[in-house]
Parts: sequence; structure tokens; C-alpha cells
Amino acid sequence: MYMDTCIPLPLEQEVLDDVVDKAKDWALMHGVGMRRKDNFSKESLSFAPFLLLPSTFPRAEFDRSLKLQTLLNELVHRVAHDYDFLHQSLSNACKVDEFTRRLFEIYDTVRQEGVAQEVSMGLLRSDYFFDEPRNSVKQVEINTIASSFGALSTVLVHAHRYILAELGHQDKLERLPDNNALQGLCGGMLKAWSIYGRDSAGILFIIEDVTYNICDQRFHEFEIRKMNPNVKVLRKNLTEIGARGIIDSEKRLLIDGVEIAVIYFRSGYAPEQYHSELEWKARLLMERSLAIKCPSIHYHLAGSKKVQQELARPGVVEKYLNNLEDIESIKGIFTGLFPLDRNEAGDQALNMALQNPNNYVLKPQREGGGNNIYGDDIREFLMKIKDSDERSAWILMEKITPPLQRNYMIRPTLKEPMFTDVVSELGIFGVIIGDATNIMVNELSGHMLRTKVCSANEGGVASGLGALDSVYLEDIISNGNPV
Repeated sequence: MYMDTCIPLPLEQEVLDDVVDKAKDWALMHGVGMRRKDNFSKESLSFAPFLLLPSTFPRAEFDRSLKLQTLLNELVHRVAHDYDFLHQSLSNACKVDEFTRRLFEIYDTVRQEGVAQEVSMGLLRSDYFFDEPRNSVKQVEINTIASSFGALSTVLVHAHRYILAELGHQDKLERLPDNNALQGLCGGMLKAWSIYGRDSAGILFIIEDVTYNICDQRFHEFEIRKMNPNVKVLRKNLTEIGARGIIDSEKRLLIDGVEIAVIYFRSGYAPEQYHSELEWKARLLMERSLAIKCPSIHYHLAGSKKVQQELARPGVVEKYLNNLEDIESIKGIFTGLFPLDRNEAGDQALNMALQNPNNYVLKPQREGGGNNIYGDDIREFLMKIKDSDERSAWILMEKITPPLQRNYMIRPTLKEPMFTDVVSELGIFGVIIGDATNIMVNELSGHMLRTKVCSANEGGVASGLGALDSVYLEDIISNGNPV
């Protein structure tokens, strides 16, 4: 099914050439940028891949996704504080997946020693496709660590308003919802900083060894300074923390003499980011400290794919939420999620995947994109591991079928815009701060849209065939056409 675009396409070539040049310049001059992997330099930026026009998304399902976010924040918070559930959900994965095991060992260590900081913070993002056959949004995943593109999405909506106006469609501007994700996420960090309660303490960003998505990260840093000029932001990678970080007698974390109130992870979610025991030492050091972690180790674990699959089992959400309407609302966004453990349920799921691999996605316990397995590759992979305990480190997810629409994808590696069929993935941001017994902050904090070429399995903005986008709201009836 094709969903109507915000304006008639294709554009005349002369009009297209003119507006694409303007759009690229607007993006560069307003910070919608990234550093290129194929030509990295700290002294230069390219515009981040983006869609020329905002992509249509059903208004009712967009509004529904926004309303659900504070419930999802609460659900993740409750799950993260249920040690028995996390242990039961991840025990088999820990046996065969070293990365998950190492994370859980840190969790066990700090629990046994006594948690220094009971308050945790989550800057969460729940991702959805609009599923055309079921005419509703279905959750792809919920991210509890390094949820990116809040800043660039906040800026890009203004680019799309400019482009539509340049094309003579000022009447369409009201259909692009305001997006204050950057302010919401940074406001959350400052609330955690205030809860920590030491005016001289700073906020620590844990970054990659090489940062390509620099504008998205720096905008957070700049916005924090703008919102509170007294708060210092430090940027360090795990190796630097391992070499230079210390905890004093009060369990305060000190980096180069600066006390840290809040730790915001933009790295640390993938095995390759832990080069040696030094980086693992750094992660444990931070978890042992008085700093408020975003995320804490148990929030990190609560965002794993296996936990997502366990939450979809009958009766599980009911353990954490009391209101029946809220429970049904959350369960309504779940698609089919199945374990692959070596038991009857796992064997049944494995056989479903072998018989109809194109109906499913195979997911490991990883974040950051590029890890999933699709189509016929599922059958080949499962045949290799069907008699191995390695199965327990994967889950099977029913494929979601979003509607197609046409748009122009603009990438720095392409000389001309790509006019192609695309599908869009909506992300809703939320802020949650609290301890095991008390939620102090629970807020919706904006949204983002990523759009990819419909034939692409992975939609990573930096590495895949995906690009940044904005939401264009349309009242959709069941056949996908506007009202």
C-alpha cells in the first residue's frame, strides 16, 4: 500500500535542483551534520542524510504513541528494579553471550556491595512502525541506552517547514508537529543534576573513541549550558575513565578533579567498545559511584531484546501496571515476540522461522543497529545453531509491514537525490528518574522519525540506507488514504 505524500511528487527537475541546494545549505548552516566515516576530519562536517520532504504518519497513531510514553517509562522503571525478573529473563542468554554476562556480573557486584546511588535515570526511546495490515503502530524496540537523534530531529522539523514554504505549501506547515526533544532530554539531565545536589558537580558524557554523530551530541552539551550556564559538561570515552577516574571515600566519582553528578552514556552499549579489561573496570567504577547513571546497569539490562520478548508473554505486564486500560494499551503495541531457548516454546518458534523466514526478524542482545538477521539468512543461520545453546541469545520477532511512500533521500555520498520508495520508523522520547520505591520525574520529551529505502533491512542513518526525517500528520482511514 502506498501512503499519500505531503505534496504531489515528483517535482519538476528545475524546482528539485533549486530546493535541494537550499535544503543542503540549510542543513549545514543549522547543524544537521555528521562527520563522514569515509573521510573523517574534526575540521569538517557533511550534512546528515535526510529526506527532502517530511513523511506522512497517521495522526491518530502518532498521538497514541505520545500518550503511551509515560506508561512505557514507568514499565521500564519497574522492570529495571525487579532483579528476579531480569535474572530469570537473561539467565540463559548470559550462559552463551559474554557481553550480556559481563553486564549482569556488574549488576550483581554492585547489588552485593550495596548500591551507592539508588536514583537512576532513563532517557528512553520507544520505536514503532505503523503496521498497515493491522492499521496501528507496533513497537520495534525500546532503547534504554544512547538513544540518539533527539537534537537533530528538533532542528530538522524547521528545515522541513522552510522547504515546504519554499515550494509554496505554507498551508501544510501546521501538520508538522512541534518537536522539543532536545530541550526535554537536556532538561531531564539537569533535573537529575539537581537531585544529586552539589552545585560544583558536572555532567559526564561517555562517548565513542571516534564520534561521527557529533552534532547530535554537541547540541545536548550546548543546550545544557544554555539552560543552566553553571553546569559543566565533560566528554570522555571508557578508556579515559578507566585510566583517570577515581572514587573517593564518599563514593563520589572524580574525573580530572571534577566531581560527576550525572553520567550520560552515548557509548558502552556494544562489545567492541570495551577493548580490554580497562573499559570494563571503568563501567564498574561508574556503577559503584554516587553519580546518577543514565542508564544505570539495571536500566541497561531492562532494554535488552530478551526482556522485551519476556514482557510480551501473557500476564507479565500486569505485574508492573495496575490500571487495566493502561495494560491493554501497552499490550496493544506488541507484535509477536518469541523465545528461541532449547525447550518446547523455543523449538516451536524455531520451526516457525524455518518454515516462513520472511515473516520474521532474528534479533540478538545488541544495540546500535546492523545486528539483526532477515529473510532467507534466518533459515541458514538457525540451521547452524539449532542444536546449540547459542539459540538462547536470540529472539524471534514477527515482521511489521509499514506502508510505502515516495520521497527524495539526500545523502552526502550521492550526487543526486534518490527518488525512491521508503518506509518510516517513529521514535518517541521519554525521561524517567527515580529509585525502587519512588518515581520523581516521568515525562514525554519529544519524537524523531527515521526513514529508510523500503528494500533495506537496516535503516541506520550513518551506516545503512536510512535518513533523518520529520513527521507530517495526516488523518488516515483504513485503506491508507487521507480523510
